[in-house]
Amino acid sequence: MTMETFWVYVRLQAMCLVFGIVGPIFLVVYFVAAPDPTLKWMYYTGLVITAVDVLVALSLTDQAIRSRQPTQDQEPEAL
Repeated sequence: MTMETFWVYVRLQAMCLVFGIVGPIFLVVYFVAAPDPTLKWMYYTGLVITAVDVLVALSLTDQAIRSRQPTQDQEPEAL
C-alpha cells in the first residue's frame, strides 16, 4: 500500500505543480536574475505558492487513500 500511496502522491503533486507553476517560476526567476532587492517579493511569493501546492497534493493524497480503504461497516473484499 505504501508504493501505491507514493505514486498517487507523485501524480497529484505533478498535477498541482502544473496548475500552480507560478510558484516555481517565481523562484527560478529570483535565483537566475541578478541580485536585486526589488525582486525579494518573488522569492517569498514563490515559496508560499510552492508550499501551498505541496500541502494541497498531500491533502488530496490523504483523501484519495482514505476513500479507497474499507470503512468499519464494510467487510474487506475477498481476493
